[in-house]
Amino acid sequence: MPSLRIAFLGAGRMASAIIDGLLATGAAAPDSIAILGGSGPSAPTLAARTGVRLATDLPDLIATADLVVIAFKPQHLAGADPRLAELTRGKLVLSVLAAKTLARLAKTFPHARNIVRTMPNTPAAIGAGVTGWAALSTLTAADRATVVTLLRAMGREIELPENQIDALMAVSGCGPAFVFEFTAALREAGVACGLSRETAHLLALETVVGAAKLMAHTGTEPEELRNQVTSPKGTTFAGLQVLQARDFRGLLRDTALASQARSAELSAQE
Repeated sequence: MPSLRIAFLGAGRMASAIIDGLLATGAAAPDSIAILGGSGPSAPTLAARTGVRLATDLPDLIATADLVVIAFKPQHLAGADPRLAELTRGKLVLSVLAAKTLARLAKTFPHARNIVRTMPNTPAAIGAGVTGWAALSTLTAADRATVVTLLRAMGREIELPENQIDALMAVSGCGPAFVFEFTAALREAGVACGLSRETAHLLALETVVGAAKLMAHTGTEPEELRNQVTSPKGTTFAGLQVLQARDFRGLLRDTALASQARSAELSAQE
């Protein structure tokens, strides 16, 4: 993808994460990337830090681009510059706007050769994310390779039907927040057991990180790993009995379903 010219409309955290990943992996060079942000300092700061080009206006940003990444705030889509319709004619458009459907995006970019809707998650900022995506129409081999390369710069990617994006949002999009909350709860549990907050935080954090790495490294089902550390009538067993009695899995299921429902509500809004 080194010869591909990429334009980023928006220069916030997600644009920064993608650009950092592209440059770190060598998938793109700084001189092949242009950015344009709002009135704040994010775009000039990002350009100065990475060496990518800071565009002067929309035509300057998009005119020579092959791929246009839409990375401004989702609520700004309704008031997007009408010139985008013609400026993106014949170009591949990739959106990271949460809850904006392909049909809605097609209204703003009606002449794009294809549109890809993506849903990254926050670990993408350190190259450890997972991004679900769906395309408006079948991608050419070249465009598919471009999309996969760009998304893998942030971690892993998975293509799925657009009607599953809301479910993906509930698991991987919102999931990091649930893991953060679980970690905080485990920390507070440690404090309740008599540990200092600092020690409890360290133990909770390293336990969550280590357990996740073990699952990823072994490829073993989490239930099997759970069973391996659960002795009959032992300490882990005692704790798991409480989780089961409080319907821990049911609580997480309802949590994810609530997030999925809200994602669907937002997607239905113009």
